[in-house]
Amino acid sequence: MRRIFLAFKIFFLTLFSTATAEKVGRLLGGVQAEAGPAQAPEPKPAPIPKPPARSEAITLLATLQREARFIDFIEESLAGYSDAQIGAVARDVHRDCGAVLKRLFSIRPALTQEEGSQVQVSAGFDAGRFRLTGNLSGQPPYNGRLAHPGWEATKCELPTWSGSKDTALVIAPAEVEVK
Repeated sequence: MRRIFLAFKIFFLTLFSTATAEKVGRLLGGVQAEAGPAQAPEPKPAPIPKPPARSEAITLLATLQREARFIDFIEESLAGYSDAQIGAVARDVHRDCGAVLKRLFSIRPALTQEEGSQVQVSAGFDAGRFRLTGNLSGQPPYNGRLAHPGWEATKCELPTWSGSKDTALVIAPAEVEVK
């Protein structure tokens, strides 16, 4: 009984509404509706614009520049400065870059052992986690001295960039002091 009611409803809606007739026609596999009174086509939803593309590397550099003046420090010629002046600036840049890396990546050592301690690298080790150096012979497991514990990120939360396509490669905007 319910299907009969639905069939009558669809019949009358299709008979008196061109928009409904077109929808039913599409559902039935392309049946075209007869031309009826002119009706405005249903508006299509506006496409959601994609944000402009920007390299995550540029976003990271921009963050390091904005919060730690990293690029300013690297690009500056140090020839005219004393070691004390360089050291004072380097201390600030070092601290601020560390804060950025901690906030965005929460970096920690890949191994918890101290440098110089004995470690064993088992068979089937991941070459992305271990780089073996020195006198490498035979089959794993390998025993050796930890030269560096490595680093790993426990998260990756880069800021979202919302600039224009024309500024996708801008690391830091030019600063103009207006007088």
